[in-house]
Formats: sequence, structure tokens, C-alpha cells
Amino acid sequence: MAETGTTWHHLDKNTVCAALETAPEGLSEEIAAARLDIHGANRLPQAKTRPWYLRLAAHIHNALIYIMLAAAIITFFMGHHVDSIVIALVVAVNTVIGYIQEGKAEKAMGAIRDMMAPHASILRGAKRVTIDAQRIVPGDIVLLEAGDRVPADLRLIQARALRIDEAALTGESVPVEKQDTVLPQSAPLAERTNMAFSGTFIAAGQGIGVVTATGAATELGRINAMLDHVTLLKTPLLRQMDVLAGRLTTIILGVAALLFVFAHYVRGYALPDAFMTVVGFAVAVVPEGLPAVMTIALAIGVNRMARRNAIVRRLPAVETLGAVSVICTDKTGTLTRNEMVVTQIVTHDGLIDITGEGYRPDGGFSVDGAAIAPLQDAALRELTLAALLCNDAHLHHKDDGHWSVNGDPMEGALACMAIKAGWSMDATRKAFPRVDEIPFDSAYCFMATLHHDHESGRCFLVVKGAPEKIIAMAAHAGSAAGIQPVQTDKWLEAIDRMAARGQRVLGLAIKEMPPGTTALTFADAQSGLTLLGLTGLIDPPRAEAIEAVAECRRAGIRVVMITGDHAATALAIAGQLKLSDHPRVMTGQRLEALDDAELRRIAAEIDVFARANPAHKLRLVQALQADGAVIAMTGDGVNDAPALKQADVGVAMGGKGTEVAKESAEIVLGDDNFASIAAAVREGRTVYDNLRKVIAWTLPTN
Repeated sequence: MAETGTTWHHLDKNTVCAALETAPEGLSEEIAAARLDIHGANRLPQAKTRPWYLRLAAHIHNALIYIMLAAAIITFFMGHHVDSIVIALVVAVNTVIGYIQEGKAEKAMGAIRDMMAPHASILRGAKRVTIDAQRIVPGDIVLLEAGDRVPADLRLIQARALRIDEAALTGESVPVEKQDTVLPQSAPLAERTNMAFSGTFIAAGQGIGVVTATGAATELGRINAMLDHVTLLKTPLLRQMDVLAGRLTTIILGVAALLFVFAHYVRGYALPDAFMTVVGFAVAVVPEGLPAVMTIALAIGVNRMARRNAIVRRLPAVETLGAVSVICTDKTGTLTRNEMVVTQIVTHDGLIDITGEGYRPDGGFSVDGAAIAPLQDAALRELTLAALLCNDAHLHHKDDGHWSVNGDPMEGALACMAIKAGWSMDATRKAFPRVDEIPFDSAYCFMATLHHDHESGRCFLVVKGAPEKIIAMAAHAGSAAGIQPVQTDKWLEAIDRMAARGQRVLGLAIKEMPPGTTALTFADAQSGLTLLGLTGLIDPPRAEAIEAVAECRRAGIRVVMITGDHAATALAIAGQLKLSDHPRVMTGQRLEALDDAELRRIAAEIDVFARANPAHKLRLVQALQADGAVIAMTGDGVNDAPALKQADVGVAMGGKGTEVAKESAEIVLGDDNFASIAAAVREGRTVYDNLRKVIAWTLPTN
């Protein structure tokens, strides 16, 4: 069989099956059992954990704690029982808090293990069977349907309108359209459209794939291994307290020794009296109340942050936020709303801007700033109608006032645009019922629907898909002045301009059909179309995130975007957010070619890292930390978990974030909003300032 490192996406499906010694009808039970013995169960390895008593002892291994314990023992034998109990309680409380909060790495890896599918449908000996996913082996043929979780890494050998939600693994904001064609060897993870990865979800369609990796060898397993090898850093506060404890211990012991010598040899104290004098001095000098006061100050900060939608999982993280110098943030859902919106339409007559946020159908249409009525423009009326009819998404108004989409996010954005134009979603679809359809498939890159208007007797075909494909199939273009010839170069230039602004572009076309037509053929859709226009969709930045980024820059905090999305899309959002005066972008593919020294230099200059996989994110955080920066990392997917754990303070999204991300982070945002991070940093700086005041007051008074 082929080695684990084989670039399966670069091989054709016949070569893949030959390399894995399998066939389209699947493995036999005997061969599968033999491979299970060789490769092991399809599950992630259990991380080795330290015994509870060693974990507990690690929280006591501190010079200041040792002095406090010694002081507690000595004061007890001196008869100061109340003081002794108070000191012991302070030590116990801090130790228990640290012990309880520790272990987030184990929990994070446990959450990753939970992402593995429990069951899977496969072919064994040409028969379809459902088995425990742990029994899957390389070479198995897996059957995929909408709603399934992918049980292992697969090379697809068949894909029918297959779309997979890979946001948690790659950061891709919309479900990825899959195919079974060969891809370039250099294709990054997010662009391997002929692969299906363990732990991702089938959003639509059907597919068949051959298992290329199971358990620890999967992409999910690699992330799990990265988490296992990430070293937890101490917070700036704890590092400074260790230094303070060391210095304080040296000073106390040195002065105590001098005091003992002075008392016994200069003043003539008896040895027991000199010893008790030294003990009294040591007990008085040790700031036994400092840990308690610090804990109280941090707890107050936790409470205040909770009111700003930031839930703190580890107390020291409150102070760390105050020392943050760089915020590394994901794009989708954090800086943006994770809701696709149609912001522009290009027709034969020109560019039309559309306002509005998210899926809320509020907004208007304008040309050069002048408002227009879309239903009074014949070409625009047809385009918005087509966008609503050739569409399977539904918008829902929730009780809390928010709007959500049931279906593909881009189709939801098109439906929202049509409602803004003045169409009623349910009434319009009822008035123009769908008679037949050709579902979208990446093989031909379009979707087509056939509709009847029973009132007028009209029958027409609507086509939606990749803009270049729609333009190639169109014979004419619609305009306010009637049918016009298709100016291909003009339309292709418009596509390039929209893509440069980070927009995803869809083309829409229509074709009149003979009355009474009840069935569609590919020939109907592939010629004679009238091009209606192009729609530009984007997941726009949150309005509050723009202000939050500006606030961070004013406070001297650098904001770096690290995303799995396309470079053009990421750079367009960075420009709108004003991450810097002139944002620069680098892809993960270029990042891989840099050594650690080059990466440290580049990381200080680049504002946007696109097409970044989990290893890239981890390296970037480590490179920034190597230059002395205190890093806050935000994220929501399993692909963010290693970097969240490595960062000085990890911030996970509480709403749309995965359990893996939440368990890897110290802080969880209740509203998934970057603005809440900026507010939490303000609180952290307040706590940091309060702690400095507490320490400055406690030491002299002792």
C-alpha cells in the first residue's frame, strides 16, 4: 500500500484505488480485518496525562508558596493559630483554582476525539453496510450523503452536487463544492476539492470516497498531535510573580541570616530567642495576603468582563489581556458577520450598489448614490426574480429579531436581495412554481430551474452558476433598452474587478421556453440564454469591528488577520477594516517556504495571512512570541485550536465556535464579536494597573 504522505489529491481515482489495493465494490471482510490489525482503530490516540498528585504538586512548586507554607507551620507552633490557618487557606485556594483550571489541553483533545463520526456507511464485498466508524480502514469505500459526518480522510471517486462544510477545519466561510478530478500537487488544504476530511459535514449532495487515512494519520489527527506538543506558556503576571518570589526569597533569607548573626553575636540573644526573632521577621515580611488580594482583583475583572460577553476560563488570562501587544484574529464570524450579502450587481447598463447587513432584508438599490426602484427596471426586475426562483434557501425571522438562512449561505443572500427589491419570498415562489430542475454540480458549474406562470401562461428557464460559464452559454444580454449582444470582454473585466474586491461572483440568466414545457434537458440550459447580470457577494466586516480595530491601533495593539479564506477576499476585508494604512497579504503556501528566522521578520510586516492551515497559524503565533510580543489569538474552529493553546491568551467564539476551540482557549466570547475582545483588553489593562497598585501597596506595608 502507498505511504501516509502520498498526495492523494494529485492522483487520479484509478491510481488511488490501485495504490490502496482496493476496488469500487470495496474490501472483503478478511482484508479489512487484516488492515485493522495493521493500522489500528480509526480513532485518535488517548493523550498521556499526569497523575493527579503530580499535577497538584506542580501548583505548589513555587518559592513564595514554600515560604508561606513555612510561615504557616512556624506561626502555628508559635501559637498564632488564626494567622496560620489564614495563610494555609490562601495557599490551598490558589492551588485548587490552578488545579481545576489546568487540563484544558486534555479537554481540547477530548473534544477533537468527539468530532470523529460514530458510524459510517461503506461497501464491503459490494454490499452496503453500516459499521462503527472505528472499524474503517484505508481502502474502504465510504458512501456520503447530506447530513453525514465524514468518518476518515477520503479521496473522492464520485461527487454528485456534493458540498462539504469545512469551516471548522479550514476556515472556509461557505460549504465547498467537491469534485473527483485530479488537482495540482501544490494545492493547499482548503483547495483540495477532491478530498473529504474527517470530522467535516456533508452540507448537500452525495459522494463516494476511498479512505486514504484513518485515526492519527488524518488531518484531524495531525491537529490533535499539534495540540499534544504545544507547550503552555505562563502569563506575564505569573512570570513576573516568579521573579518577584525568587528575589523576595533571596532578600528574606539574606536579611534573616544577618539578623540572626546580629541578634546572637552583637546583642547577645540566646539562640532560641534569636531564632524566634528571625522567624517573626520572616513571617512579617512574607506578603501572605498578596495571592488572596490578587485573586480577588482578578475575580472582579472576570465579573466585569462577563458583562461584556467575555467569559474567562482561567483567572490569570484577565491580566494577560492587559499586556497584549498583538491580536491574531480569524476573519469569518469574528471580524465579519459570517452572513453572505449581495453588495453589488453588474448588468449590461452598469453597476448597482445594494445596502443592508446580514440576512435582514432591509436595504436599498442605488446607482452612483442615487436610489432606484428595482422592480420598475425591466432588466433588474428579471434578475432579482431569477435570483429568488433559482434558489433553494429560505429566510427565517427569529423571535429575538435576528434573521437566519436555512440552506446555502450564498443562496440566502440572493433571496435576501430579492426581498429587498420588493419580491415576497413565499408568494413569488407560489406564483411561479418550479416544474423541473437541474441541480448544481461542479462538473457543469450551474443550476437550472423551469417555471410556469399560470396567470400569463409564460414558461421560462432560469440558470445560475459560475459567471464565466453563464456568459459562455448566453446568446444575448438583457438591458433597459432591450436585448443586446453579449460583450464577453466587458463582462470578464467586471468579474475580475469584483473578484479583486474580494467578492464571490455568480451569474444569472433566463430563457423563454415553449408554453407547457414540463421537463428540462442540459441542451435547454447550455445555449440560447439571455444574460441578466452578475451578483457580487461577500461576508462584510461588522460595523463595530471596524471601530474596535481603530481602537486597538490607537492603544498600540497590532491586529493581524489569519484566515483560511482566499487572499483577495481577506485583503478586501482588511482594507475595509483598516488593519493598517496599506495592508499586505501572504498565503500559507508562501509561508511554508520560509525558515523560522525569515518568518519572524515577515510576521512583523504582514497584516493578513490567507489560506492558512493549523500548522501555519501555530508557526505564526510562535514567531510573534519569539520577538517578545504578548499574543491574543481568536478562533472558532478545530483548525484554530493549536494556535489558541500556544497563544498567551486564547479567545474562542462561544456562539459558532467548536467545543475544541472553546476547550483550548482561556476566554470565550458570548457574542462572537471582535469588538468584545477590544472591550476585554480595556478591562484587562485596568486589572493589570490595579494589580501593580496592590503589589506596590502590599510589599512596603509588610
